Amino acid sequence: MNIYRVGGAVRDQLLGRPVADRDYVVVGATPQEMIEGGYSPVGRDFPVFLHPQTKEEYALARTERKAGRGHRGFIISAAPEVTLEEDLARRDLTINAMAQEETGAVIDPYGGRADLAAGVLRHVGPAFVEDPLRVLRVARFAARFDFTLAAETEALLRRMVQAGELRDLVAERVWQELARALMEARPSRFFTLLRRCGALGEVLPEFEALFGIAQPPRFHPEIDAGIHVLQALDFAASEQQPLEVRWALLAHDLGKADTPVAILPRHIQHESRGLTRLAGLQRRLRVPVECAALAEQVTRHHGAVHRCLEWRAETLLERLLAMDALRRPERFALILAACRIDVQSRLGESCTYPPENHLLAARDRLAGLDLALVIAAAPQGKIPAAVAAARLAHLKAWLGRTGAARC
Repeated sequence: MNIYRVGGAVRDQLLGRPVADRDYVVVGATPQEMIEGGYSPVGRDFPVFLHPQTKEEYALARTERKAGRGHRGFIISAAPEVTLEEDLARRDLTINAMAQEETGAVIDPYGGRADLAAGVLRHVGPAFVEDPLRVLRVARFAARFDFTLAAETEALLRRMVQAGELRDLVAERVWQELARALMEARPSRFFTLLRRCGALGEVLPEFEALFGIAQPPRFHPEIDAGIHVLQALDFAASEQQPLEVRWALLAHDLGKADTPVAILPRHIQHESRGLTRLAGLQRRLRVPVECAALAEQVTRHHGAVHRCLEWRAETLLERLLAMDALRRPERFALILAACRIDVQSRLGESCTYPPENHLLAARDRLAGLDLALVIAAAPQGKIPAAVAAARLAHLKAWLGRTGAARC
């Protein structure tokens, strides 16, 4: 039995980056020998075991052969005869196909160390095409590292997309890769690479449709709606915003892709179409509840929030309640952060964004209202109306003192 550290842990150590997860491959062992050694089996599709003390994952060396469609359509062999080189050959990129002995010696049969030094993302071999999720994984590594994509690998990605391979991906796996990519240092690189190889239209056609959509240059120096979203994502990443904010920014302008309907004001058209597209997208990808809720709020309200200094007290109260500002102050703050980034990412970080402070102050003003006194004084059956009237009067008095509202 020989044990090697493999994959991302080796890559990140060579790059001098923090090593978060350590994975190991075991060559020359059987499942029974692992169990007898105190390891706990956890793998459902192939033999993976947890170390008795560290709880790190140890997988038996294995080979995979494509035998059907989808990510489960593989025949796996984890016999003791499988060599380390055979195990590494099934991996996606050369920089992820290195192993390390306990002595620290690096085993690199596919040139990963040279590609790491040159900053190149290159597939290991022909088995790459057997898992279409690797198209998204390569794009995610492009978002993490400032690496170029090898020409032969980019050509291979295009062939996989043209062959319809990405249509077999299940929603959970697409969302998992998408969420990871959004949390990388430069999310724009993920989507740019997917566009270049034709994959973005397969996995996110709603977003692909934004590219080439012109916007007013007065407010959007970048002109293109798709490019604006990419700028907003990178801006959010520079601020280390959470996934909910980044997903909301990805989705907030989806309504701009359709032809305008002349009857409605343009911002209402965008909101209505955006919400419809967003609902379908989030159902398809099975987006987690918190991400979905924030994206819906930002899509619905961001255009109005930008103009909130013009609101009368009635509109201010209506919007604050619609954004659930009193019950969910943490999420309300994230809504406003996404709105601010929407503006600052296109007009420059030095651009001030008064709506954020204005609405936070209005929310705090409402939260400070003693509703117990209002409820106690209200006639029976009139409590909701009394609460609404008290809140409105409270905001009117505040706006009158601040001079923030314009008629």
